[in-house]
Amino acid sequence: MKNISKDQQSIKEGQIQVREKFKAIEEECEQLRAETSKIIRQSANTQIRLSLMFNILKAREQGDFAKAAHLTQLLRQIVAGEINGGQNQG
Repeated sequence: MKNISKDQQSIKEGQIQVREKFKAIEEECEQLRAETSKIIRQSANTQIRLSLMFNILKAREQGDFAKAAHLTQLLRQIVAGEINGGQNQG
């Protein structure tokens, strides 16, 4: 009987340890998901900025300075929004 009781206690302790490890793994996975999402957003924002820069250069080459000015203003607004948004998240 004593051996069975010890075995049962050992099993319970093992189950508790497994639950704790599983919970820690779940928390780490959630953190990784959040970080991945942030990286994806940053990558998309970078792609938008690069595209705007390319189109600004292209408009300047073609002599379309009104379009270049408009795109430059748009780029400034995006960058300013990222700076202000970054301060709120910081």
